[in-house]
Amino acid sequence: MRIAIDAMGGDHAPKIVVEGALAAAKEWKDVHIILVGNSAAIEAHLTERPDNLTIRHAEEVIEAEDEPVKAVRRKKDASMVVAGRLVREKEAEAMISAGNTGALMTTGLLVVGRIPGIERPALAPMIPTMDGHGVLALDLGANMDATPEQLIQYAIMGSIYRSKVHGVDKPRVGLLNVGTESTKGNELTKSAYPLLEQAPIYFVGNVESSQVLRAQCDVIVCDGFAGNIMLKTLEGAASTIFSALKQEFTKSIFTKLAAAVLKPGLTQFRKKLDYNEHGAAPFLGIDGLVLKSHGSSDANAIKNAVRQARIALQNDLVGTISAEISRGKRDITT
Repeated sequence: MRIAIDAMGGDHAPKIVVEGALAAAKEWKDVHIILVGNSAAIEAHLTERPDNLTIRHAEEVIEAEDEPVKAVRRKKDASMVVAGRLVREKEAEAMISAGNTGALMTTGLLVVGRIPGIERPALAPMIPTMDGHGVLALDLGANMDATPEQLIQYAIMGSIYRSKVHGVDKPRVGLLNVGTESTKGNELTKSAYPLLEQAPIYFVGNVESSQVLRAQCDVIVCDGFAGNIMLKTLEGAASTIFSALKQEFTKSIFTKLAAAVLKPGLTQFRKKLDYNEHGAAPFLGIDGLVLKSHGSSDANAIKNAVRQARIALQNDLVGTISAEISRGKRDITT
Protein backbone atom coordinates (compact mmCIF):
# COMPACT_ATOMS: atom_id res chain seq x y z
CA MET A 1 0.00 0.00 0.00
CA ARG A 2 1.74 3.12 -1.28
CA ILE A 3 0.86 6.32 0.56
CA ALA A 4 2.18 9.70 -0.60
CA ILE A 5 2.58 12.33 2.13
CA ASP A 6 2.95 16.04 1.43
CA ALA A 7 6.00 16.64 3.61
CA MET A 8 5.84 20.42 3.20
CA GLY A 9 2.22 20.94 4.26
CA GLY A 10 1.19 22.07 7.74
CA ASP A 11 2.27 24.48 10.44
CA HIS A 12 5.20 22.34 11.57
CA ALA A 13 6.40 20.90 8.27
CA PRO A 14 8.60 19.23 7.36
CA LYS A 15 9.94 18.17 10.78
CA ILE A 16 6.70 16.91 12.33
CA VAL A 17 5.47 15.34 9.09
CA VAL A 18 8.73 13.42 8.66
CA GLU A 19 8.64 12.23 12.28
CA GLY A 20 5.08 10.97 11.90
CA ALA A 21 5.80 9.30 8.58
CA LEU A 22 8.89 7.61 9.99
CA ALA A 23 6.90 6.27 12.96
CA ALA A 24 4.24 4.92 10.59
CA ALA A 25 6.79 3.27 8.31
CA LYS A 26 8.37 1.51 11.29
CA GLU A 27 4.99 0.39 12.66
CA TRP A 28 3.39 -0.96 9.46
CA LYS A 29 5.73 -2.84 7.16
CA ASP A 30 2.94 -3.49 4.64
CA VAL A 31 2.80 0.25 3.88
CA HIS A 32 5.25 2.12 1.64
CA ILE A 33 5.55 5.80 2.54
CA ILE A 34 6.49 8.30 -0.18
CA LEU A 35 7.53 11.64 1.34
CA VAL A 36 6.98 14.36 -1.25
CA GLY A 37 8.82 17.66 -0.95
CA ASN A 38 12.25 19.27 -0.83
CA SER A 39 14.59 16.30 -0.46
CA ALA A 40 17.26 18.20 1.48
CA ALA A 41 14.72 19.55 3.98
CA ILE A 42 13.20 16.09 4.42
CA GLU A 43 16.54 14.31 4.86
CA ALA A 44 17.57 16.83 7.53
CA HIS A 45 14.89 15.34 9.80
CA LEU A 46 15.25 11.65 8.86
CA THR A 47 17.00 9.94 11.73
CA GLU A 48 16.89 6.63 9.88
CA ARG A 49 15.72 5.31 6.52
CA PRO A 50 13.46 2.23 6.63
CA ASP A 51 13.19 0.17 3.44
CA ASN A 52 9.52 1.12 3.12
CA LEU A 53 10.12 4.89 3.04
CA THR A 54 11.29 6.87 0.00
CA ILE A 55 11.52 10.53 -1.01
CA ARG A 56 10.06 12.16 -4.14
CA HIS A 57 11.62 15.57 -4.68
CA ALA A 58 9.36 18.57 -5.33
CA GLU A 59 10.68 22.11 -5.75
CA GLU A 60 7.63 24.19 -4.82
CA VAL A 61 5.30 24.56 -1.84
CA ILE A 62 1.68 25.70 -1.71
CA GLU A 63 1.45 28.15 1.15
CA ALA A 64 -1.49 28.67 3.52
CA GLU A 65 -2.24 32.10 2.04
CA ASP A 66 -2.15 30.95 -1.61
CA GLU A 67 -5.36 31.10 -3.64
CA PRO A 68 -6.21 27.39 -4.09
CA VAL A 69 -7.09 27.13 -7.78
CA LYS A 70 -4.32 29.45 -8.98
CA ALA A 71 -1.75 27.71 -6.79
CA VAL A 72 -2.62 24.21 -8.02
CA ARG A 73 -2.62 25.30 -11.66
CA ARG A 74 0.56 27.38 -11.52
CA LYS A 75 2.70 25.43 -9.06
CA LYS A 76 2.97 22.22 -11.04
CA ASP A 77 5.94 21.05 -8.97
CA ALA A 78 4.41 21.79 -5.57
CA SER A 79 4.64 18.91 -3.10
CA MET A 80 0.85 18.67 -2.77
CA VAL A 81 0.29 18.62 -6.54
CA VAL A 82 3.05 16.05 -7.09
CA ALA A 83 1.47 13.80 -4.43
CA GLY A 84 -1.86 14.13 -6.24
CA ARG A 85 -0.27 13.12 -9.54
CA LEU A 86 1.22 10.04 -7.88
CA VAL A 87 -2.33 8.97 -6.94
CA ARG A 88 -3.76 9.80 -10.37
CA GLU A 89 -0.98 7.91 -12.16
CA LYS A 90 -1.36 4.91 -9.81
CA GLU A 91 2.12 5.32 -8.31
CA ALA A 92 0.36 5.68 -4.95
CA GLU A 93 -3.04 4.59 -3.69
CA ALA A 94 -3.49 7.43 -1.19
CA MET A 95 -2.19 10.87 -0.29
CA ILE A 96 -2.09 12.82 2.99
CA SER A 97 -1.52 16.54 3.50
CA ALA A 98 -1.76 18.96 6.42
CA GLY A 99 -1.49 21.91 4.04
CA ASN A 100 -3.94 24.42 2.52
CA THR A 101 -7.41 22.82 2.69
CA GLY A 102 -8.76 24.59 -0.37
CA ALA A 103 -5.71 23.68 -2.40
CA LEU A 104 -5.99 20.05 -1.34
CA MET A 105 -9.64 19.99 -2.39
CA THR A 106 -8.64 21.53 -5.72
CA THR A 107 -5.85 18.96 -6.09
CA GLY A 108 -8.38 16.21 -5.50
CA LEU A 109 -10.76 17.60 -8.11
CA LEU A 110 -8.35 18.82 -10.81
CA VAL A 111 -5.41 16.43 -10.39
CA VAL A 112 -6.82 13.17 -8.98
CA GLY A 113 -10.41 13.52 -10.27
CA ARG A 114 -13.87 12.62 -8.96
CA ILE A 115 -15.48 9.20 -8.73
CA PRO A 116 -17.84 8.88 -11.72
CA GLY A 117 -21.35 9.83 -10.62
CA ILE A 118 -20.28 11.94 -7.65
CA GLU A 119 -21.47 15.51 -8.09
CA ARG A 120 -19.35 17.09 -5.37
CA PRO A 121 -16.80 15.51 -3.02
CA ALA A 122 -17.23 16.25 0.69
CA LEU A 123 -14.82 16.97 3.52
CA ALA A 124 -15.63 14.48 6.26
CA PRO A 125 -13.82 14.99 9.58
CA MET A 126 -14.59 13.08 12.76
CA ILE A 127 -16.24 15.09 15.53
CA PRO A 128 -15.38 13.66 18.96
CA THR A 129 -18.30 12.48 21.09
CA MET A 130 -18.67 11.73 24.78
CA ASP A 131 -18.75 7.96 24.19
CA GLY A 132 -15.35 8.14 22.49
CA HIS A 133 -16.57 6.75 19.15
CA GLY A 134 -17.08 10.07 17.36
CA VAL A 135 -19.43 11.07 14.58
CA LEU A 136 -18.40 11.47 10.93
CA ALA A 137 -19.70 14.80 9.66
CA LEU A 138 -19.98 15.78 6.00
CA ASP A 139 -19.80 18.19 4.33
CA LEU A 140 -17.90 20.48 6.68
CA GLY A 141 -16.56 23.01 4.25
CA ALA A 142 -15.68 21.66 0.82
CA ASN A 143 -18.90 23.06 -0.68
CA MET A 144 -20.89 25.91 0.87
CA ASP A 145 -24.12 24.94 -0.91
CA ALA A 146 -25.65 21.54 -1.59
CA THR A 147 -28.69 20.00 -3.27
CA PRO A 148 -30.85 17.27 -1.70
CA GLU A 149 -29.33 14.77 -4.12
CA GLN A 150 -25.83 15.72 -3.01
CA LEU A 151 -26.79 15.20 0.63
CA ILE A 152 -27.89 11.67 -0.32
CA GLN A 153 -24.47 11.03 -1.83
CA TYR A 154 -22.81 12.40 1.32
CA ALA A 155 -24.93 10.05 3.43
CA ILE A 156 -24.04 7.00 1.34
CA MET A 157 -20.32 7.81 1.28
CA GLY A 158 -20.25 8.56 5.01
CA SER A 159 -22.07 5.33 5.84
CA ILE A 160 -19.61 3.29 3.77
CA TYR A 161 -16.63 5.06 5.37
CA ARG A 162 -17.77 4.35 8.91
CA SER A 163 -18.45 0.74 8.03
CA LYS A 164 -15.22 0.10 6.12
CA VAL A 165 -12.74 2.20 8.11
CA HIS A 166 -14.22 2.18 11.62
CA GLY A 167 -15.98 -1.19 11.53
CA VAL A 168 -19.36 0.26 12.55
CA ASP A 169 -22.12 -2.21 11.85
CA LYS A 170 -25.14 -0.51 10.26
CA PRO A 171 -24.03 3.12 10.83
CA ARG A 172 -26.80 5.47 11.98
CA VAL A 173 -27.13 8.44 9.62
CA GLY A 174 -28.68 11.72 10.79
CA LEU A 175 -29.56 14.96 9.03
CA LEU A 176 -28.37 18.13 10.79
CA ASN A 177 -31.43 20.27 11.46
CA VAL A 178 -33.04 22.78 13.82
CA GLY A 179 -35.55 20.23 15.13
CA THR A 180 -36.19 16.49 15.11
CA GLU A 181 -39.56 16.59 13.31
CA SER A 182 -39.47 15.68 9.61
CA THR A 183 -41.23 18.94 8.69
CA LYS A 184 -38.60 21.16 10.36
CA GLY A 185 -35.82 23.00 8.59
CA ASN A 186 -35.21 24.93 5.39
CA GLU A 187 -36.10 23.87 1.85
CA LEU A 188 -32.90 21.83 1.55
CA THR A 189 -33.46 19.68 4.64
CA LYS A 190 -37.20 19.28 4.06
CA SER A 191 -36.54 18.08 0.49
CA ALA A 192 -33.67 15.80 1.54
CA TYR A 193 -35.54 14.07 4.39
CA PRO A 194 -37.81 11.78 2.26
CA LEU A 195 -34.91 10.99 -0.08
CA LEU A 196 -32.76 9.92 2.86
CA GLU A 197 -35.59 7.66 4.05
CA GLN A 198 -35.43 5.84 0.70
CA ALA A 199 -31.62 5.70 0.45
CA PRO A 200 -29.66 2.45 1.10
CA ILE A 201 -28.61 3.63 4.58
CA TYR A 202 -29.87 3.42 8.17
CA PHE A 203 -31.45 6.86 8.44
CA VAL A 204 -32.41 7.92 11.97
CA GLY A 205 -33.96 11.28 11.09
CA ASN A 206 -33.10 14.85 11.99
CA VAL A 207 -30.45 15.54 14.63
CA GLU A 208 -30.03 18.88 16.36
CA SER A 209 -26.53 20.29 16.79
CA SER A 210 -26.94 20.16 20.59
CA GLN A 211 -27.08 16.36 20.31
CA VAL A 212 -24.06 15.82 18.08
CA LEU A 213 -21.60 15.36 20.97
CA ARG A 214 -24.05 12.93 22.59
CA ALA A 215 -23.55 10.45 19.72
CA GLN A 216 -27.13 10.42 18.47
CA CYS A 217 -25.80 9.12 15.15
CA ASP A 218 -22.62 7.75 13.57
CA VAL A 219 -22.79 9.96 10.46
CA ILE A 220 -24.32 13.42 10.20
CA VAL A 221 -24.91 15.12 6.85
CA CYS A 222 -25.35 18.80 6.05
CA ASP A 223 -24.31 21.46 3.55
CA GLY A 224 -20.80 22.83 3.97
CA PHE A 225 -21.97 26.23 5.23
CA ALA A 226 -23.96 24.89 8.19
CA GLY A 227 -21.41 22.14 8.81
CA ASN A 228 -18.43 24.47 8.96
CA ILE A 229 -20.25 26.81 11.36
CA MET A 230 -21.07 23.83 13.59
CA LEU A 231 -17.45 22.62 13.53
CA LYS A 232 -15.95 26.03 14.31
CA THR A 233 -18.49 26.56 17.11
CA LEU A 234 -17.62 23.24 18.71
CA GLU A 235 -13.87 23.87 18.38
CA GLY A 236 -14.24 27.36 19.84
CA ALA A 237 -16.37 26.14 22.73
CA ALA A 238 -13.92 23.36 23.60
CA SER A 239 -10.96 25.74 23.48
CA THR A 240 -12.75 28.31 25.66
CA ILE A 241 -13.77 25.70 28.23
CA PHE A 242 -10.24 24.35 28.62
CA SER A 243 -8.79 27.88 28.85
CA ALA A 244 -11.33 28.80 31.53
CA LEU A 245 -10.59 25.62 33.49
CA LYS A 246 -6.86 26.34 33.36
CA GLN A 247 -7.40 29.84 34.73
CA GLU A 248 -9.64 28.59 37.54
CA PHE A 249 -7.28 25.79 38.55
CA THR A 250 -4.26 28.11 38.80
CA LYS A 251 -5.85 30.83 40.96
CA SER A 252 -4.64 29.59 44.35
CA ILE A 253 -2.85 26.79 46.13
CA PHE A 254 -6.20 25.15 46.87
CA THR A 255 -7.35 25.13 43.25
CA LYS A 256 -3.92 23.82 42.20
CA LEU A 257 -4.33 20.94 44.63
CA ALA A 258 -7.81 20.27 43.24
CA ALA A 259 -6.37 20.31 39.73
CA ALA A 260 -3.78 17.71 40.71
CA VAL A 261 -6.55 15.40 41.94
CA LEU A 262 -8.70 15.94 38.83
CA LYS A 263 -5.86 15.88 36.30
CA PRO A 264 -6.21 12.21 35.21
CA GLY A 265 -9.90 12.66 34.48
CA LEU A 266 -9.42 15.98 32.73
CA THR A 267 -6.59 14.55 30.64
CA GLN A 268 -8.82 11.69 29.51
CA PHE A 269 -11.63 14.13 28.72
CA ARG A 270 -9.31 16.32 26.66
CA LYS A 271 -8.02 13.29 24.80
CA LYS A 272 -11.60 12.51 23.71
CA LEU A 273 -11.79 15.94 22.10
CA ASP A 274 -8.32 15.89 20.53
CA TYR A 275 -8.24 15.88 16.71
CA ASN A 276 -4.73 14.36 16.81
CA GLU A 277 -6.28 11.09 17.94
CA HIS A 278 -8.41 10.93 14.77
CA GLY A 279 -5.56 11.71 12.38
CA ALA A 280 -7.18 13.15 9.27
CA ALA A 281 -10.40 13.91 7.44
CA PRO A 282 -11.06 12.24 4.08
CA PHE A 283 -12.30 14.03 0.98
CA LEU A 284 -14.96 11.49 0.07
CA GLY A 285 -15.91 11.31 -3.59
CA ILE A 286 -12.37 11.65 -5.00
CA ASP A 287 -11.24 8.78 -7.26
CA GLY A 288 -8.35 7.98 -4.98
CA LEU A 289 -7.89 8.27 -1.23
CA VAL A 290 -7.18 11.89 -0.22
CA LEU A 291 -6.83 12.70 3.50
CA LYS A 292 -6.56 16.15 5.10
CA SER A 293 -4.66 16.39 8.39
CA HIS A 294 -5.13 19.39 10.68
CA GLY A 295 -2.68 22.20 9.98
CA SER A 296 -1.39 21.99 13.56
CA SER A 297 -1.02 18.21 13.52
CA ASP A 298 1.72 16.66 15.60
CA ALA A 299 3.68 13.54 14.64
CA ASN A 300 1.08 11.30 16.26
CA ALA A 301 -1.66 12.83 14.10
CA ILE A 302 0.35 12.17 10.94
CA LYS A 303 0.94 8.58 12.04
CA ASN A 304 -2.79 8.17 12.74
CA ALA A 305 -3.57 9.55 9.29
CA VAL A 306 -1.43 6.78 7.81
CA ARG A 307 -3.31 4.28 9.97
CA GLN A 308 -6.60 5.57 8.57
CA ALA A 309 -5.33 5.37 5.01
CA ARG A 310 -4.05 1.84 5.57
CA ILE A 311 -7.42 0.61 6.88
CA ALA A 312 -9.31 2.37 4.07
CA LEU A 313 -7.08 0.78 1.43
CA GLN A 314 -7.34 -2.66 3.00
CA ASN A 315 -11.14 -2.37 2.80
CA ASP A 316 -11.25 -0.87 -0.72
CA LEU A 317 -13.09 2.25 0.44
CA VAL A 318 -12.93 4.12 -2.87
CA GLY A 319 -13.94 1.05 -4.88
CA THR A 320 -16.90 0.37 -2.60
CA ILE A 321 -18.15 3.97 -2.83
CA SER A 322 -17.76 3.90 -6.61
CA ALA A 323 -19.70 0.64 -6.89
CA GLU A 324 -22.52 1.88 -4.63
CA ILE A 325 -22.90 5.17 -6.51
CA SER A 326 -22.85 3.33 -9.83
CA ARG A 327 -25.47 0.86 -8.57
CA GLY A 328 -27.65 3.72 -7.38
CA LYS A 329 -27.56 5.35 -10.80
CA ARG A 330 -28.52 2.05 -12.45
CA ASP A 331 -31.44 1.65 -10.04
CA ILE A 332 -32.71 5.14 -10.95
CA THR A 333 -32.47 4.55 -14.70
CA THR A 334 -34.22 1.19 -14.53
